[in-house]
Amino acid sequence: MIPKLLVVSADEVLITRLGELLAEAGYEHDVAGAGTPGYDLMIIDRELAGSLEMLTELRRHAVTARALVLSPIGDDRDQQAAKSAGADDYLTTPFLPSALLRKIRGLLRRHIDNAETIPFGRAELDVRRYEVVLPKGKRIALSVREFDLLRTLVARPTVIYPKAELRTKVFGTEASESTVDTYVYYLRKKLGHGVVRSVYRLGYKAGTIS
Repeated sequence: MIPKLLVVSADEVLITRLGELLAEAGYEHDVAGAGTPGYDLMIIDRELAGSLEMLTELRRHAVTARALVLSPIGDDRDQQAAKSAGADDYLTTPFLPSALLRKIRGLLRRHIDNAETIPFGRAELDVRRYEVVLPKGKRIALSVREFDLLRTLVARPTVIYPKAELRTKVFGTEASESTVDTYVYYLRKKLGHGVVRSVYRLGYKAGTIS
């Protein structure tokens, strides 16, 4: 599942710039003048009137999406005000595109690492029980390594992982690249061939569960 971001701003120039940057990076996003739940990450323009008050109210209503505040102020006092309102991170404007994307990726990783369930299309990964919950409620148990492999792929669904990188992330440097192939086979046997996509000469990426 592609992470979904909410851009909260009244600045048309900033909205356009962020929209182009996020689309190019492969993220789905919506734009709103006020925050709403249902997103993995909120990007909030500090210059929007009442932006920090809105964020405080969202946190009171248990909205857990990560929040990144963009602000032209940049001093310690403003950063602390944003953190007190519930911001997870802060970026001073103007910013480099690479700096923004680095912040986004870091916050999305933290959001997934702390979640008890991870969306995967119409299914979910149950982090505590190492299970995949299918749309009609059926649960498929996975081994720890199977789950870790699938979770790694699902965390960044647009990324194609070389076998060598998956080997290091999931199995350790002592494992062979054929170990990755073996566990992809196990996942496909339990969840269907489409659960992991093979990309010729490049590696593997998250697929779908039918």
